[in-house]
Amino acid sequence: MCPKSQEEDERRKTSAGGRRVADLGMFTLAEVASLNDIQPTYRILKPWWDVFMDYLAVVMLMVAIFAGTMQLTKDQVVCLPVLPSPINSKAHTPPGSADVTTHIPRAESATEQGRDGRTAKEISFGAAAVTPDMPLRATHPHADATAPGQEAKKEKKDPAGRKTNLDFQQYVFINQMCYHLALPWYSKYFPYLALIHTIILMVSSNFWFKYPKTCSKVEHFVSILGKCFESPWTTKALSETACEDSEENKQRMAGAQTLPKHVSTSSDEGSPSASTPMISKAGLKFSAEKPVIEVPSMTILDKKDGEQAKALFEKVRKFRAHVEDSDLIYKLYVVQTVVKTAKFIFILCYTANFVNAISFEHVCKPEVEHLTGYEEFECTHNMAYMLKKLLVSYISIICVYGSICLYTLFWLFRIPLKEYSFEKVREESSFSDIPDVKNDFAFLLHMVDQYDQLYSKRFGVFLSEVSENKLREISLNHEWTFEKLRQHVSRNAQDKQELHLFMLSGVPDAVFDLTDLDVLKLELIPEAKIPAKISQMTNLQELHLCHCPAKVEQTAFSFLRDHLRCLHVKFTDVAEIPAWVYLLKNLRELYLIGNLNSENNKMIGLESLRELRHLKILHVKSNLTKVPSNITDVAPHLTKLVIHNDGTKLLVLNSLKKMMNVAELELQSCELERIPHAIFSLSNLQELDLKSNNIRTIEEIISFQHLKRLTCLKLWHNKIVTIPPSITHVKNLESLYFSNNKLESLPVAVFSLQKLRCLDVSYNNISMIPVEIGLLQNLQHLHVTGNKVDVLPKQLFKCVKLRTLNLGQNCITSLPEKIGQLSQLTQLELKGNCLDRLPAQLGQCRLLKKSGLVVEDHLFDTLPLEVKEALNQDINVPFANGI
Repeated sequence: MCPKSQEEDERRKTSAGGRRVADLGMFTLAEVASLNDIQPTYRILKPWWDVFMDYLAVVMLMVAIFAGTMQLTKDQVVCLPVLPSPINSKAHTPPGSADVTTHIPRAESATEQGRDGRTAKEISFGAAAVTPDMPLRATHPHADATAPGQEAKKEKKDPAGRKTNLDFQQYVFINQMCYHLALPWYSKYFPYLALIHTIILMVSSNFWFKYPKTCSKVEHFVSILGKCFESPWTTKALSETACEDSEENKQRMAGAQTLPKHVSTSSDEGSPSASTPMISKAGLKFSAEKPVIEVPSMTILDKKDGEQAKALFEKVRKFRAHVEDSDLIYKLYVVQTVVKTAKFIFILCYTANFVNAISFEHVCKPEVEHLTGYEEFECTHNMAYMLKKLLVSYISIICVYGSICLYTLFWLFRIPLKEYSFEKVREESSFSDIPDVKNDFAFLLHMVDQYDQLYSKRFGVFLSEVSENKLREISLNHEWTFEKLRQHVSRNAQDKQELHLFMLSGVPDAVFDLTDLDVLKLELIPEAKIPAKISQMTNLQELHLCHCPAKVEQTAFSFLRDHLRCLHVKFTDVAEIPAWVYLLKNLRELYLIGNLNSENNKMIGLESLRELRHLKILHVKSNLTKVPSNITDVAPHLTKLVIHNDGTKLLVLNSLKKMMNVAELELQSCELERIPHAIFSLSNLQELDLKSNNIRTIEEIISFQHLKRLTCLKLWHNKIVTIPPSITHVKNLESLYFSNNKLESLPVAVFSLQKLRCLDVSYNNISMIPVEIGLLQNLQHLHVTGNKVDVLPKQLFKCVKLRTLNLGQNCITSLPEKIGQLSQLTQLELKGNCLDRLPAQLGQCRLLKKSGLVVEDHLFDTLPLEVKEALNQDINVPFANGI
């Protein structure tokens, strides 16, 4: 047979044997070898003393099992009767006693006694027990006559030996009795006690890993710790921040492309390097022995790594909040250490007393003389020597174990383990904001430090808000490119280019490349930072910070101070207002929207506005009870003050007197019941708006005659019932707003205001428009919507300058033909009345188009065709062509 065919047969046999082994359900050699790699994930929480105690416990377990196995497999004790000497037996043994001697006559007399004088009880014992000093055949009838002669011959043949003539069963019986009577209890139960003690110690060492309330936290912590250790962001953060802004770092980043392939800078799970810590399927595996070469070769993380790092930050934050509220793990570890120490003391105390109790020789007096004929036996414990050696070894191991327990207790109480400081990490990196932790979180980190301090250092990266913000910044810049931002730029009502960023993790760098941007709105961006690149945005004049306490660099602040003209700040707490806001010297308009009157803000208030030397407009929407005194810092040069108070009653207004240059004043929703007297001192006031208050009477309006420049008075959305005649003294009024009040009539005094151009009395209870309205020759806008007017006076159409005439939601039944006299009319509202037709004279209102005519569709159809065509000239397709 050729060699090749033999090799093929062997391979077939080998493969067949492997299949048979697999069929039998046995493990292959590769599977068995892989079991060595499986280690508990929580091993990083076991300091050296716990690991050493585990090995000691294994040795103690082996000692206990070895001793127990020997006791079960070896004979227990072997006993022989004590044979008294003839002198002692004659001197001490009284006649007729049961003591056995080795003399044959004594044996014969005993035999005779057994024959003649034995009781029924002794006879019932059996032939083997009647004459214990004789051989078994001596009990037979044929051996009785020759017994003395045979004994004499045996004595002559073996003069040096002394036979007991005990049966084998009797020896077994005595051995069993003496095992329980003569052998000390510790010699019998030492292996089992050692086994129980070892099991208790092993359970105590690992109980905190198995107890449900601590096990869940430990497993979660180890899982997060492993992910933080091998996260690409950890390597990038530690490397780049350690040498941030250094030339060395720039050179290393430039040369990162030439690194050897074994340096892993990404999270490619398909090709892990041998030196990179990773998580295997069997559990967490860390390789702290071979540290990863940390090279900041990534300018940005890929999307997957970035999302994983963000998830880790969130997990760490939630885990910290969950674990820091209790110290159960610490207490449980202390308790189990105390239990092990107490167990060690207990074992040592009682074991040391029984070392000498394990002896090779023992004297046994089982009190079965009536069965064997002997009172005392001498026994030997054949395991005594080995058990004593094992016990000494066990005590030695226990002493070492106890010493380690005492050291553990010393370590537990030597330093405050419920507090952990990342001071070293803060010194070595730029993450100076890594917070100190406490309770169970701190204890777990202390335990990890006993394994390897590198874990805590890498874990601390995910506790830093600076680190998290850097990660967000990288991901943000990767997502919001210049092209994407350009698509979000729009035109606002003032025809300015505006960009609104909402709920982002930060401000993308590409924003500052939009150099033609006029308005920038940042809303709900808690970590907004404005870098020096903002100086490129030369057109930027308006900035909105809505719940966005932005931080600015020094160069950026210099640019904003010189170029910014309008700033809107919306906040929840006054502390959110950036401090640099109060230093913008060239700011013209400031809008503050938020809570300024809460309990927490009483001692804070607005910072001094003294530096805002060019501020002209101040808009405050809050819940003030008084005008902040700090506003008076800008009072001399303030021209417009707006306070929207959201329904909180404004009580103190005396500081308004200092605002001598204020031209526009708006006090909205301040729960005012009368016109504040402080207003009458504002000699430069031009416009007063007291919208949405509780004003019922305005008798103080006569004092407005001292305000020579007052041209606009807005008392809308109040509860005013009548307009006093004294209003005629405010002769310079050009706009008068009384809408949404409770007026029932218009006094004649109103129509004496010859300069009046706008009159708004909408949504009142007015039933008639006085004929004196024809006196208002300069009237351009009249709003009477939502009243009870049924007839329009002809004098109304003498106001030929009217441009807006709103008469909707009244009871008007007809529209006079004189409406054609209003040649400048551009808006006419008639919807909601009782009209049945529209006059053809509407065609004479040349500026009136259909878009400005608000009527029902059927009324519009009543107009002549030529009028409709004239009104539809503002539409691309003539109305007539659509019929």
